Amino acid sequence: DQPAYSYYSIGDTRSARPAATEAALLLSGGGDWDVDAFRWFAAKAGHGHIVMLGASGGGEDGEHFYRDIGGVSSVETLVFNSRVAASDPKVRAILAHADAIFIEGGDQSKYVRFWKGTPVARLIDKAIRSGKPVGGTSAGLAILGGASYGAMDGGSIDSPTALRDPDGPAVTIVRDFLHMPFLAHVVTDTHFTARKRLGRLIAFLAQVRTSSDPAAIGLGIDQDSALCVDARGTGRLFAKNDGFAWLVQPASRPTVRQGTPLAYPLVRITGVGPSSTIDLKTMLVTRPAFRKRLSVRAGVISEEPAR
Repeated sequence: DQPAYSYYSIGDTRSARPAATEAALLLSGGGDWDVDAFRWFAAKAGHGHIVMLGASGGGEDGEHFYRDIGGVSSVETLVFNSRVAASDPKVRAILAHADAIFIEGGDQSKYVRFWKGTPVARLIDKAIRSGKPVGGTSAGLAILGGASYGAMDGGSIDSPTALRDPDGPAVTIVRDFLHMPFLAHVVTDTHFTARKRLGRLIAFLAQVRTSSDPAAIGLGIDQDSALCVDARGTGRLFAKNDGFAWLVQPASRPTVRQGTPLAYPLVRITGVGPSSTIDLKTMLVTRPAFRKRLSVRAGVISEEPAR
C-alpha cells in the first residue's frame, strides 16, 4: 500500500532562523528556476526553513534548492499521495514550522483534490498572513489565484478548445481554494508563450467574469520566468529567454454560452518585462514591455489597431 505521503529533508531543520521573514509571493511560470528569483525568495524566508509541497516525484527539487540556490537552513519536501495526509499531525506541524512554503509543478488537479478545504490549504493561507513567503511554479502557480484552472477533467485544455466553448465541461474553474494577498481577483496561467495559453486564459476569464467575479483579470507567466511580489504588492520580473508576465484585462462584456464559441469585443494585454514593475494593488505597470488590444470573434483572437 502506498503511504499517504512521503517526506524528504536536507539541511538542519532544527537550527535557528538567521533573519526575519517577510510576506512575499514567488510566481514562477515553470521550466528552469531563475536563480536570482529563488535567492530573493530565500532572503524573504529569512534564510530559514523552506517546505516544498508536491504530489509526484521525490526530494530532488528540495536538494536543488538547498545545494544550487543556497542561502537556506533546510528544505523539507512533502509529496502527497492522498487527501488523508492533509490532516496528518506531522504534516501540519512541518507546515506550521515553515519559514516559507513553495508548491512544486505537476498536476494541479491533485492539489485541488488533496488540499482544498483541508488544514494544508489553511496553513498555506496562514503562512503568508503571518509574514512568510509563499511561492509556486507551473501547477503550483496555477492554484494561487482567487479562481484557478483546476485541470479536473484529466487533461490540460489548449487555447483553441477553450475558446470554442469557454463554458464547456473541460473548462474546470476552481474557486475558494487558496487566498493569497493581491490575487483575489486574479486567474494565473503558466508556460504562457511556450504553450500558447493566451487564448485559454481569456476563455477562463470569460467564464469567471460571467459566473462569479466580474472584476477578474489574468496573469500569465512565461516559462523560465518568475514574478516576485513584495509585501506592498510591487512585482518585478526575473526572466531568461525573453520571458514576460502577461497582464490580461478584459475591457468589455463577453458572450458566454455553453457549446458556443467565445465573443469578446476588447481585451487589453500589458507585458511586464525585467525593466517593468507592476503594482498588484492597482494593476498599474510602469515601463511596460508592450501593450496590445485584442478582440475575440467566434472563438478566434484578432489584434486590434492601437489607439
